[in-house]
Amino acid sequence: MNDASPDSETGSPDLLDTLAAPAPARRRLVALRGLLPFLRPYRSHIALAFVLLCLASAAMLAVPLALRDLIDHGFSEGAQVHTQFLALFGIALFWGAMVAGRFYWVSWIGERVTADLRSAVYHRMLAQSPEYFEATKTGEVLSRLTADTTLVQTVVGSSISMGLRSAFQFIGGLAMLAVTSLKLFAVTLVLLLLVVVPLVAAGRSVKRLSRESQDRIADTSAVAGEILNAIPTVQAFNKEADEAARYDRAVESSFASAIRRTRVRAALTAGAIAGVFGAIVFVLWLGAQAVIAGTMTPGTLASFVLYAMFTAGGVGVIAEVWGDVMRAAGATERLMELLAAVPAIRAPEHALPLPQARQARVSFDQVRFHYPSRPQTPALDGVTLDIREGETVALVGPSGAGKTTLFQLLLRYYDVGAGSIRFNGVDIRSVDPADLRAHIGIVPQDAVIFSADAMENIRYGNARASDDEVIAAARTALADEFIMKLPQGYRTFLGERGLRLSGGQRQRIAIARAILRDPPLLLLDEATSALDAESEVLVQRGLEAAMKNRTTLVIAHRLATVRRADRIVVLEQGRIVESGTPTQLIQQGGLYARLASLQVLA
Repeated sequence: MNDASPDSETGSPDLLDTLAAPAPARRRLVALRGLLPFLRPYRSHIALAFVLLCLASAAMLAVPLALRDLIDHGFSEGAQVHTQFLALFGIALFWGAMVAGRFYWVSWIGERVTADLRSAVYHRMLAQSPEYFEATKTGEVLSRLTADTTLVQTVVGSSISMGLRSAFQFIGGLAMLAVTSLKLFAVTLVLLLLVVVPLVAAGRSVKRLSRESQDRIADTSAVAGEILNAIPTVQAFNKEADEAARYDRAVESSFASAIRRTRVRAALTAGAIAGVFGAIVFVLWLGAQAVIAGTMTPGTLASFVLYAMFTAGGVGVIAEVWGDVMRAAGATERLMELLAAVPAIRAPEHALPLPQARQARVSFDQVRFHYPSRPQTPALDGVTLDIREGETVALVGPSGAGKTTLFQLLLRYYDVGAGSIRFNGVDIRSVDPADLRAHIGIVPQDAVIFSADAMENIRYGNARASDDEVIAAARTALADEFIMKLPQGYRTFLGERGLRLSGGQRQRIAIARAILRDPPLLLLDEATSALDAESEVLVQRGLEAAMKNRTTLVIAHRLATVRRADRIVVLEQGRIVESGTPTQLIQQGGLYARLASLQVLA
């Protein structure tokens, strides 16, 4: 007989998955200490759940005693049989109420702690610079946020409670077995040891197969994620059948691994059930002999059998819970690694404020920089550049010349390796990154559209902007005309990644977002390079409105888009090789002139 709580599960002996390697298990358990800061705020809830757990366990252990009295005294002449049955039913009602209360509060704690943990990890990831994600895959972070936190939730919100309940059940059952019949208790203990020890010895193979199965599942998810993110390319090359076959092979490999694990666990489960209940039947036979001999009452035998079943059931659940705890320990360790990650870019302890100005002045002074993933190759090598207030400067050069790197350093996604960057006379390393970025607007090459309506996508540039200000920014960016034609106008959901919009429309949304931000410095990163001629004209008009009365830094491969720049800076291999107006650079006959001639020939 077991505690039939809502979180009870019929499972196999998961303790076998972990007992094969006790020393690593102890080390992994230490990782669970990382959950203490998340559990501490809910001490009162935990205490209440523990009290309910104790009361439920006491009620469960009282059931065999009530049954013993019922059997031994309830059927004799003149006995108050109705009272005996009512007492038994009353204990059952109390037991059920305590189990329900424990289940609710333990589940609440698990859900609350998991939500807090997910939020803490996500907040920490948002604070990381792009440098962090050079070495850490976003897919891995998402997996930890979902799969790992789910494992933690299972343990905190269910398994630990089940484990404690089963521990009480096991210890209390053993104690009551000894009290009820010391002789039968000794026999039962020996038989249980004879059953459990061989099963534990076989646990190493189950542990290995479980790990292999999880790896195959991860492989299947990786294949699916890669292909679903590249559906247009897959369909363009008519690779649907090939990719479906590749996924099928991954699924079959996962299935075969899972079946191997299940086959072994099924055999061990059969052995466990046969061994445990075989022991109980043997003890029951010994007890029956004692009843026949008159040395034991029938009620005492019935209560002994129930306590034996409680004890065996407690062992089974503890085994299952132990496996969950060990998996959760590993998951917690991975989550704590994310929480322990220190952002490479942080606000200084005494951050300097940026001077308030309508336009920005930016100075690069002998800037050198290597990407952490490419320490041997300089991305910028001694760049010195001064951009005056209100000036429009275009950055031109072949791919890998360092144009985008200048933007990333200016936004302080990375810190310079040598030299300095000043924004309105202040070294940006002495400024809070949030304050710095609040003074910069950016229109990227591939505009990011969020899963929201047009109004909220533009308001992303300034969360405090009113609807009228959003609409005004959209009109300036020439986005109002196509937004008003959408089914619900500004309240139209734009689809995931803006798939309902054309490239030019997405760019105009991004321009409106930058205009709404109203920054002193505007960064344009290849904002028209992927557009057709008609869309480019519309986007260029929106960009001109955004550039008005502010300092602008433009990256462009299509040289026709930078002819109106006040100055063009040409980069090659991380160095500035030319600077001047388009006419001056053509006359110099250098890299710019060569790039221009290539585009004319194209």
